[in-house]
Amino acid sequence: MDKQWYVVNTYSGHESKVKEKLEMRTESMGMQDYIHRIIIPEEKVVEVKDGVTKEKIKKMFPGYILVEMVMTDEAWYIVRNTPGVTGFIGSSGKGAKPTPLQPYEVDKILGNMGISRMDVNTELSEGAKVKIIAGPFQGMFGKVDSVDLPNGKVNLLVDLFGQETSVEVELSQIENA
Repeated sequence: MDKQWYVVNTYSGHESKVKEKLEMRTESMGMQDYIHRIIIPEEKVVEVKDGVTKEKIKKMFPGYILVEMVMTDEAWYIVRNTPGVTGFIGSSGKGAKPTPLQPYEVDKILGNMGISRMDVNTELSEGAKVKIIAGPFQGMFGKVDSVDLPNGKVNLLVDLFGQETSVEVELSQIENA
């Protein structure tokens, strides 16, 4: 089965605690193959107050976290029954499993955070084939030449006019081919 992104409702202000507890439960119950990434959607905001410029981290959706998971009965049960979780968004209740986010929705949220839908630690290695989903090379396919994680960039070899050319793109602009 494919892993997909789901929105999980938490008590407002408890997002970090829920993320931590869910990560611990995933580890202790051996569910790493089903529950992959847990993200609190946040963005950097520059505020000017009394002439002083401050950069703050602001939650994009207070009371919600994103979970990348394979929706099995056991994984669904573990997430639903984590302390601080009030439920999934997109579920009608009555034991119905939730609907996942659409890829374009995930790309928009993660892109605002400078994160790719790909798990760069496990899915992005030299020689891997990827599709460019944004920017001037959108729609093209390439092969990973090198990854610059600290700067969030990747060098790809793409076919331009019949010649293999190296281009640099943001991690948020690619997905698995």
